[in-house]
Amino acid sequence: MQTVVDIEELSHFYGSFQALRELSFSVPKGCFFIVIGPNGSGKTTLLKTLAGIAAPASGAVSILGRPIERYTRKGLAKRLAFVPQLPSEEFPFRVRDIVLMGRSPHLGVLGLDREADRGIARQAMEFTGVESFSARRLEQLSGGERQRVFIARAICQEPEILLLDEPTAALDLAHQVRIMDLMERLKKDRGVTVIMVSHDVNLAAMYADRLLLMREGAMVSIGSPAEVLTYEVLEKTYECPLLVDESPLGGVPRVTVVPRRYMDSDRVPLAPDRLDNSD
Repeated sequence: MQTVVDIEELSHFYGSFQALRELSFSVPKGCFFIVIGPNGSGKTTLLKTLAGIAAPASGAVSILGRPIERYTRKGLAKRLAFVPQLPSEEFPFRVRDIVLMGRSPHLGVLGLDREADRGIARQAMEFTGVESFSARRLEQLSGGERQRVFIARAICQEPEILLLDEPTAALDLAHQVRIMDLMERLKKDRGVTVIMVSHDVNLAAMYADRLLLMREGAMVSIGSPAEVLTYEVLEKTYECPLLVDESPLGGVPRVTVVPRRYMDSDRVPLAPDRLDNSD
């Protein structure tokens, strides 16, 4: 199995706080790889480390078989694109100009774009469905439209690996599915390896080829959604009562949080040893 990201004993600190704890795993080529876990589990720090933004305190990160420290900033940007959590809408550029910025790693010394670069930008806008409002400014767009613009900019880099930090956060259900479907198309149609951080375990279950579950900077579990999303593992990780059954769509787990007011209800088939009746 060919891998595009390999991590060995990776640790990272913010001062005396250890954000990542000796992580080791690999991401296969062409995989939709989603990282989940509670707040503060180190998901965003992991993504920034893979993007070369945060330097590890110890351990090794290899991108496409090459240690990350051996890449120049421009060289890494030709192979890997990073879409952070949705930037401020006060971004004083038109959509087509923002998307064209993705060509920066491929431009010459003078930084002048060519017709070929503009053609790649048009293709990225068509792929993400933003070409119809390419002349509008970012602040005129909805949250879902803005997210697609920044994904189009990342696609314009022509990366082999795409990193996304919670791209569906704060979006309504329709826009969440559009973004996830777009990532699946990117993987299938262009062979891009997608590595994404998400808080939505059910979206992750439906789309991920592999999941990494983290807590307090450490790996809890890694594998297919069926392997990772078990109630025994999730309840310990998230520290709340959960039900895990099969999605009505079939083939993937479905996770339901159980509010306290339902704990004693006959509608919640929890085993007696999973009931917490303490005040």
